[in-house]
Amino acid sequence: METVLNILLGMALIAVLLVLATGLVSFVKGGEFNRKYANKLMRLRVAVQAFALVVLLALLVLRQMTHA
Repeated sequence: METVLNILLGMALIAVLLVLATGLVSFVKGGEFNRKYANKLMRLRVAVQAFALVVLLALLVLRQMTHA
């Protein structure tokens, strides 16, 4: 289970990085894409970060339970 959570956490962190980078590039370039998707990308980033935090907390709880 710990391995699955580690992989899931890594994937979530990469997803956060990709969404953040997409949003930043869009913001710098401006234009129609930025006007259309800037707010959606921000919300997606927050959602993915929340998911990453939940996975991290689950991993910490699992480790605490197995090492206690």
